[in-house]
Amino acid sequence: MLGRPEPQEAATQFHGYINRITSDDVVDVLEKQLEETVAFLNGISEEQSLYRYDAGKWSMRQLLNHINDSERIFVFRALWFARGFPNDLPGFDQDTGVAGADADEVPWRIQVDEFRAIRQATLSFFRNLADDAWLRSGIANDSPATVRAIAYILAGHVDHHTAILRERYL
Repeated sequence: MLGRPEPQEAATQFHGYINRITSDDVVDVLEKQLEETVAFLNGISEEQSLYRYDAGKWSMRQLLNHINDSERIFVFRALWFARGFPNDLPGFDQDTGVAGADADEVPWRIQVDEFRAIRQATLSFFRNLADDAWLRSGIANDSPATVRAIAYILAGHVDHHTAILRERYL
């Protein structure tokens, strides 16, 4: 891994996520997050997971579903860019994804296990990435990003949403 991304490696809208991660070793952060996040999520009951902190806000289940979907999408972008595919990728509407998932019908424990499985696949991808692939880039949602920036976005996204769970839901 080649250290932290430079500001031009991702659209400004993602700098908040990137800046949440201070380490130069994002793979290590992703590994630690797996253990810490699963332990934290396992402390939430099935009943609690249906809670919404305000009208019109997502339930905890919907929020975790969003985390899982986003990780899949961002890793796909990293794969696409790392392998050198030339085509731009579309964006995604998080609210459409949440509405289509029926996450409140999926038990919390299953969603936590899904997070674990997705993150393990994420780690496998980034651990086996060639050094030169980290700086490859592409366009997604009309915005450029490097593979390295996407790894930091992933880690920052999970950090952001677990903070929201702690501060607003619990």
